[in-house]
Amino acid sequence: MANKFYGKLYFYVLLSILAGILLGLFYPNLAIEMKPLGDLFIRLVKMMITPIVFTTVVIGIAGMENVKKAGRLGLKALLYFELATTLALVTGLVVGRYVQPGKGMNVDVKTLDTKGIEHYVQTAHEITLTEFLLNIIPSNPVEAFAKGEILQVLFLAVLMGAVLGSMGSAVKPIIKGLELLSSVFFKIIAVIMKIAPIGAFGAMAFTIGKYGVTSLFSLAKLMACVYLTSLSFIFIGLGLIAYLSGFNLLKFLKYIKEEILIVLGTSSSESVLPRMIKKMEELGCARPISGLVIPAGYSFNLDGTCIYLTMASLFIAQATNTDLPLYKELILLSVLLLTSKGAATVTGGGFITLAATLSSLGTIPVAGITLLLGVDRFMSEARAITNLIGNGVATIVISKWEKELDIEKMNETLNK
Repeated sequence: MANKFYGKLYFYVLLSILAGILLGLFYPNLAIEMKPLGDLFIRLVKMMITPIVFTTVVIGIAGMENVKKAGRLGLKALLYFELATTLALVTGLVVGRYVQPGKGMNVDVKTLDTKGIEHYVQTAHEITLTEFLLNIIPSNPVEAFAKGEILQVLFLAVLMGAVLGSMGSAVKPIIKGLELLSSVFFKIIAVIMKIAPIGAFGAMAFTIGKYGVTSLFSLAKLMACVYLTSLSFIFIGLGLIAYLSGFNLLKFLKYIKEEILIVLGTSSSESVLPRMIKKMEELGCARPISGLVIPAGYSFNLDGTCIYLTMASLFIAQATNTDLPLYKELILLSVLLLTSKGAATVTGGGFITLAATLSSLGTIPVAGITLLLGVDRFMSEARAITNLIGNGVATIVISKWEKELDIEKMNETLNK
């Protein structure tokens, strides 16, 4: 019994989440003091993300037959990301349009205190499409690792992997050394994951203690819409994609249950990024694909964030009685197709992307973002979990497209 249940990481993570909720409810002041525990765990994981992404991608690309294959993989990944995020945006738009979570609030924009969103608005004006594209290329290799910029590290890794792959047997010792280094990094992550329950407890206790459940009631309809829409997207949208790709989504969710619970507790999908790369490889996906698709998906395949962005935009329009006919909603959708791709590249990315989108449209008041400040934290779990599952499904689908999926191994693993 201990081996099957009490000895598993997910059991302790779940207990820690429940303990964090109870502490936040009954001793909110003490719960707020637990914040460093969650921050510590996430920082430990983030410390290992860039070296793991770099070594995994370099080894994978260098081991490919040719550079054209790597380019084809990248194009297929971007194609899938665009299709999936478009589906997520449309889903959020349709639900937001017909449920209308902000209707009847009759908020006067002039009465809103915008001090809390000044940072997000200012940062949104600083980030343009050109800046986003230029930011992918670091000013020097050390800067990319020092800042922990995933896209920059990914760019360097693809470039180095392609060069090593073209140099033949002379560079095999370098690749072998990177493989050994990669295994060391994954061992470190395995050690860090042992304190995941502590991190989940600290993060959840802080959230409940700081914001309290009473703040949820005023915007309960919006929260319910975001969560139900996210669940619908996972089980219907991603479920259909999984079915067409030949695997059972429910079995896949069971396979990554520990990662889902860690994300639930920490509100951060980055907290399991290294584990997801390894688990997708163990599931039967080729190393180059899991190493490239998972980290790239953290910038280009944010399904949960896309759902939130469309619903939040419509909520603000409805709450402030802003007229938004269908053609303007379609314009909003078009703008979000571009702006949503950079949502994970900066701290507070969801809010900043929302501010940038509303500023560029000029129809929905940016000040309305203030309405979301109190409950945004409680919706981050839905976003992060949907992003996590979406990237896992993407890895399997793209592996199958590339004929690099060990179907027998996948079925055996999922049926355990």
